[in-house]
Amino acid sequence: MSKFQTLPLFRLQLFILLSIIWNTSYSQINEETYHRAEYFLSNNIQREVYHMEVNPNWNEDKTGFWHQTYTADGKRFFSTDIEKKITNEAFDHQELAELITQRTGESIDSKDLPFNRIQIGKDGSISFEWRNQSWTYTKGNLESKKATEPRNREVSISPDGNWKAYTRNFNLFVENLETGEEIQLSFDGKKDYEYASFWGWSDMIHGENGERPFHFTVNWSPDSKRIQTQIVDLRLAEKMLLLDNSQDDKFRPQLMGYYRASPGDTTVVMYTPVIFDLEEKSETKFQELSLPHFIGMYFNWDSSSENLFGTYLHRGFKAFDLLEINAQTAEIRKVYSESSPTHINNNNIFRRLDNGSFILGTEKSGWNQLYLMDWNSGSLINKITDGEFVVKNILYLDEDNEVLYFEASGKEKDVNPYYSFVYKVNLDGTGLTLLTPENSFHDVSYSPGSMYFVDNYSTVNTPTISVIRELETGKIVYEVSKADISNLLKRGYQSPKQFTATAKDGKTTIYGIYYLPTTFSTKKKYPIIDYTYSGPHTAITPKTFKSGLVGLQQPMAELGFVLVTVDGLGTHGRGKAFNDVSYNNLGDGTTDHVLAINKLASKNKFVDIDKVGIFGHSAGGYDAGRAILLHPDFYKVAVASAGDHDHRMEKAWWPEMYMGYPVGDFYHNQSNITNAANLKGHLLLAHGGIDENVNPSATFKFAEALINAGKDFDLFIWPSRNHSFGRTSGDYFTKKRWDYFIEHLLGEEPIRHYQIKTD
Repeated sequence: MSKFQTLPLFRLQLFILLSIIWNTSYSQINEETYHRAEYFLSNNIQREVYHMEVNPNWNEDKTGFWHQTYTADGKRFFSTDIEKKITNEAFDHQELAELITQRTGESIDSKDLPFNRIQIGKDGSISFEWRNQSWTYTKGNLESKKATEPRNREVSISPDGNWKAYTRNFNLFVENLETGEEIQLSFDGKKDYEYASFWGWSDMIHGENGERPFHFTVNWSPDSKRIQTQIVDLRLAEKMLLLDNSQDDKFRPQLMGYYRASPGDTTVVMYTPVIFDLEEKSETKFQELSLPHFIGMYFNWDSSSENLFGTYLHRGFKAFDLLEINAQTAEIRKVYSESSPTHINNNNIFRRLDNGSFILGTEKSGWNQLYLMDWNSGSLINKITDGEFVVKNILYLDEDNEVLYFEASGKEKDVNPYYSFVYKVNLDGTGLTLLTPENSFHDVSYSPGSMYFVDNYSTVNTPTISVIRELETGKIVYEVSKADISNLLKRGYQSPKQFTATAKDGKTTIYGIYYLPTTFSTKKKYPIIDYTYSGPHTAITPKTFKSGLVGLQQPMAELGFVLVTVDGLGTHGRGKAFNDVSYNNLGDGTTDHVLAINKLASKNKFVDIDKVGIFGHSAGGYDAGRAILLHPDFYKVAVASAGDHDHRMEKAWWPEMYMGYPVGDFYHNQSNITNAANLKGHLLLAHGGIDENVNPSATFKFAEALINAGKDFDLFIWPSRNHSFGRTSGDYFTKKRWDYFIEHLLGEEPIRHYQIKTD
């Protein structure tokens, strides 16, 4: 007798019903599941879409360009003649592959030539670099020679070619190249107080007494009579430390140290600007302009060689000064100053004009706008742009005709406010004209001096169209290509879907997208995963077709999830008030995600709102950890990789600018370490063992806090990796992250020891 015969009829019916529900809700994980996900890893998927976009490399005469893309014949280089409106393959790929094979004995595939950049000569010859050789190809012929030696970065030759600058024993010297005379310009340089140097972002000191990497930098005046540079002062600076346990030839950890500083630190690397006069052999230090290295300063000479000018950012990023320094008198003049109770931009648009005025982009109105200012007085001449939209950058300034071309978002009505468009406007603020009217994101490329620009316009669900437009009118003069997604459609691919929700303030519309697997069925319910990075300096939700396709989301959706990405309050690109929501409040970035996901679930029955996970990397790693602690009944699973779990342990500039300066109790209150006891769900912490961008110490401290709170969690350390792992191309951690959600959110058994195919 079977077991079914012993069950009452209603229990048998219930058993069958539950079995049907289970089998239709979640699919079994097998190798084919992983294969579907692998297909969408970036190194794979970029070959499947033909003519994804056009990234032009302009010819010298600006009438044409070459670009690289993928076609049914593999990787291909194309050349475009704008005047003739012709785009052809730049050369015979098959013949070149055969010639390289003949010359080297290596088997070269014409569908994947071993270089990514070329130069097209006026005679039609093709030049490229490969294997430390410079190659030149013409029809039927291939020649090579040793590649040009890289420039000696330990010296700098003056503009007139008469002087060579260099350092010795931490002091600055120049040599007269005509007479051989050597002049020592500085005399108090010593180890840790070093002239004409800088601290590189990824510089590393190995061992307890290791030397830091050598760097050299000077800024010659146009007349070659003066040098502006800086003193690097490391005397009080404290290192952050790492241990590299991954080296095969060592049987003890390798100590690694670097200078980065944490928020509020005073023991930091300092830069002090200095000017040298070669004729007078004099030195002028500007101690009052000393700044931490993580802020830095960059000055430019004016054409007269009499003055330097540049932007000076105050620590905390709450104020900036536009300065002019007289090289002869050492007088410092504040041309313009601006401050904010939160933060100012650290990369304001700035352009000096020959007529004594300058263009400045700031958020002083609440929106990043452009202003025409007088250089001598620092006063406003007129607003160039004005309104509740965001000017993103200057594309081109036609100074002779006083016309400015720029990119902006948020100006067009009933359009996604993140979409970027190109405009032109007269410098007096009149004649504002939209040049790219299509309701899409316009990703443009322009080379100064050209009469044209290239426009790749698309949305996440509209494939890219690549066109050439007239700069002056925006008129499309030639369509170069359209993205061919036929391979994706054959696999059942559905582009991400856009949706909106109302933010936590109860009034602001926020934007997001969601991804479905190619095996999607409306009869099933799918767990939902939130991919997060609510860092205030960016808006991570894809806006273009390429960014919607090439990312972390679609591969994970293929495992049987709905993936969501949302730009909530506090992120970038919607004006200063929108952005300032996250100031002193980085820990609340995912509350808008919760609202958006609930809104999505209310309109789509295939979303299983009881099974929500979240993952992110770096600032997104903090988000993921914070989300499962702040919303423990909503997020059931989180994967937090390379997370800055306590901003007091982060690199100084980022939290000082976006979290707040000086450091206050809000740092402590929003620390994942402080709130570790709130954990209810499943949490995987991951970090690279030698991550110098976000030091792994915060992850270890978070883990210790979880242990002290008696919480179960998982920890993964990749000993040999820095900040870069789990990226779109796929790696060991990619599968680790996939499997964590498969097991704990999908409720399935991952395939152990399966190695994903990344290429």
